[in-house]
Amino acid sequence: MAMANAETLFIDTNILIYANVTTAPFHEQALNAIKAAHQSERPLWISRQVLREFIAARTRPQTFAKSSAPDVVIKRVRYLEEQFQVADDTTAVTGQLIKLMENFKIGGKQVHDANIVATMLVYGIPCLLTHNVKDFRRFGEIIKIEGIDS
Repeated sequence: MAMANAETLFIDTNILIYANVTTAPFHEQALNAIKAAHQSERPLWISRQVLREFIAARTRPQTFAKSSAPDVVIKRVRYLEEQFQVADDTTAVTGQLIKLMENFKIGGKQVHDANIVATMLVYGIPCLLTHNVKDFRRFGEIIKIEGIDS
């Protein structure tokens, strides 16, 4: 498993969706944040979980966009896999998730965010780019949270 350096950035699902859908709110902010990180030569990571969430979101209607056809979503996912380093869900990630559940009050939908943090910790990724800063604030002592401006 390739370990990341101090400047490494994990991209949350909402940022990928906003950056990939021109009619999405925060499209420009998300796209610009990814471009700036790329131009700064920061290693950029996503995970299998983020790809699944991206597929789920893009194959159902949103308030800002119609659903995309499966072939369009498949093509986009393959592109994302080429553009970002992709962290796999592993036994170590599940173990780290359980540790987080022991140390933080986590339940229900919060497990998805905690799994992103678990993935980051296992892969040594210190920074998260998200629009949902408040959802990750509880983990602010163990990861750096970078939000996009609204």
